[in-house]
Amino acid sequence: MSFDNLCKLLSEKHPATFASWILGTPQTSVKVLKTELSIEPIRADYVTFLQLEGRILHLEFQTKLESTPPLSLRMLDYWVRLYRLYRLPITQVVVLLLPPAAGTVIETVFCVETTRHEYRVIRLWEENPELFLNEPALLPLAPLAATTQPQALLQQVVVKVNQLEPRQRPEISAYTQILAGLKYNQGLIRQLFREGMMRESVIYQEILREGEQLGEQRGELRGRKAEGQLLILRQLTRRVGELPQEVLDRIETLSLEQLENLGEALLDFQAIADLETWFGTLDVGVKIT
Repeated sequence: MSFDNLCKLLSEKHPATFASWILGTPQTSVKVLKTELSIEPIRADYVTFLQLEGRILHLEFQTKLESTPPLSLRMLDYWVRLYRLYRLPITQVVVLLLPPAAGTVIETVFCVETTRHEYRVIRLWEENPELFLNEPALLPLAPLAATTQPQALLQQVVVKVNQLEPRQRPEISAYTQILAGLKYNQGLIRQLFREGMMRESVIYQEILREGEQLGEQRGELRGRKAEGQLLILRQLTRRVGELPQEVLDRIETLSLEQLENLGEALLDFQAIADLETWFGTLDVGVKIT
């Protein structure tokens, strides 16, 4: 999925949120319109009808300014087709995801002789990140917002992603990591998101507590270890399904260090075969059937 297409997807899934951000006023009644326009078909990024205002909002998401035909001409072309189709006022906005090369002129108007057409440009790298951080639908754009401390901003984003409801989190996390790839090193993205997931993980927190209590009495230590095992089993069942008895027995034999390692590794598990492979790294010789 390209970066532009991902932004199209987000804006169509959350039209009212994007319209409210772009226009700076709450938009509660927004209808997504078809984006394939008449004549020789071209497809816009985002077209909605603001029902309370009787106006069309058209967004174009761009990672770079260079295009054929030029962006300013495309915006005029979109306007003509939209107006001919709907006969309503039209607000057009280009959302630039990345800054262009130094010295590049960012045009906001198409002008040839007596023809003049204006549109608005949002430079995402100049936008305050707070709005994006506090709105789940816009959160994937937050890594590209204004900051003098990019890594600190990305860490804030990770915290916000991990505070989302479990149903929202996987999708928003995936979108955020994709768009963050426009600006940040992939290794850093994977590291921060993994660490963030681990910090938010109940399993990890329990295992850490167990590690901190290694010096306490053996009976209490066994109790803490049992809690950690239970949490591991719950998380594994959610990710790979019901566990065979030999796996349950094997997990009971794991040390605290091995439980901690499993708690981290299971975040990447997709099927029970992944668990079998992980056991293989311990030279356990357990075969899961």
